[in-house]
Amino acid sequence: MFVLIFAGGVLLAHYYLWRRLVRGTTGPGRVRASLTLALVLLLAVLMGTFIGSRLGLESWIAWAGYVWLAVMFYLVIILAVLEIPRAVVGAVLRRRASAPQPVAAPEPVFANEAGGGTATLTGDPAGSPAANSVPAGSVPAVSVPVGSVSVGSVPGGSAPAGSAAGGDMSRRLFLGRATAAIAGVSAVGTVAYGMSSALGDPVIEPVTVRLPKLDPRLNGLRFAVVSDIHLGPLTGIGHTQRIVRMINGLEADVVAIVGDLVDGSVAQLGSLARPLKGLESRYGAYFVTGNHEYFSPEGPEEWVEELGELGVRSLRNERVEIAHQGAVLDLAGVNDVGGASSGDGPDFAKALGGRTDGRSTVLLAHQPIQVSEAARHGVDLQLSGHTHGGQIAPFNLVVGLQQPVVSGLATVDGVQVYVTRGAGFWGPPVRVGAPPEISLVELRS
Repeated sequence: MFVLIFAGGVLLAHYYLWRRLVRGTTGPGRVRASLTLALVLLLAVLMGTFIGSRLGLESWIAWAGYVWLAVMFYLVIILAVLEIPRAVVGAVLRRRASAPQPVAAPEPVFANEAGGGTATLTGDPAGSPAANSVPAGSVPAVSVPVGSVSVGSVPGGSAPAGSAAGGDMSRRLFLGRATAAIAGVSAVGTVAYGMSSALGDPVIEPVTVRLPKLDPRLNGLRFAVVSDIHLGPLTGIGHTQRIVRMINGLEADVVAIVGDLVDGSVAQLGSLARPLKGLESRYGAYFVTGNHEYFSPEGPEEWVEELGELGVRSLRNERVEIAHQGAVLDLAGVNDVGGASSGDGPDFAKALGGRTDGRSTVLLAHQPIQVSEAARHGVDLQLSGHTHGGQIAPFNLVVGLQQPVVSGLATVDGVQVYVTRGAGFWGPPVRVGAPPEISLVELRS
């Protein structure tokens, strides 16, 4: 169903772009044919990229396909926004063109009574002696006979046939090219900015969370929270190395990787994950699955094993105790809801049952929507990712329809939820309005 919806949306988008960027800016001929062919090729590249990613195939066209996907998205959004001003300007231009124009009076033509020809009263102002003294027979003959003067030949008459249609075509081309230029420059500029954001260093987001039940001895306990790293063919090993370097620079007590670490199998991406072995923290690094871990044909188990060898412990519907300055915090983790279809979904009772009364609990859960179940088990704080903060505005508005929190700290059903925007990207290497981040969450009583 998702594939059908995606393919249908892409086809409609390209048809709309053809009407606005090709048909609306050119006339029939080689230029229109060439632009049409270019748009068809871009569509083929995009579909090839999408099919290849679903099959786990790395392809040289992936960069071109994903970048075009972002440009296409913003072209459609900007052109749609410009439809209203385009219609208004078009209506104004049509109204001006159809307004009646003042017509200059033609020069009077008189019959020459003496010779039967014609005479035009011209030259001297009315009433001058020269004008009144010219004999009728002395007026030179004019080659236009009486009754043969057409409106079209008289200055100030109506335009020649076909000029109205030509003017309408000129207006359409002007509007089409103007809106295409505005949309093209805006879309390319936005995507270029978004790529520099997505491929650059994540920002460090410091967050202080106050937990009413927190033992005062746990004051200042710090979590380095990272999510949605999305190791894949477009990221390279430098992406992982940069994230590890930045996390180690925080000198956190706990490292929490809350899902969507990879977009592929260990065989494909194992080398990209190896820098995770260098993660440094006082009480260890922990991982919970995201929905993308279940996209791999082998499932998440191979990655759980691989991460274990790299020194990252996976919390599979389980919890551990974090002892700090003589006090204890429960750190729990549940599987992502995406594992439910394969019998590997979240089990809150297993992860959170039988806890010591009065002890604060921090839950790692990939999707913010899991907070509803966490609230029923008395969790104090949930750390999540998944949303990317929308990644590409205005997708943040769409994400908010499905998740209770898009990014940042909020309270849902009495439970505080912190949602990090993630340190990577999915699909287009573009982030607009949601820069990548690594969060430093500090607990306070």
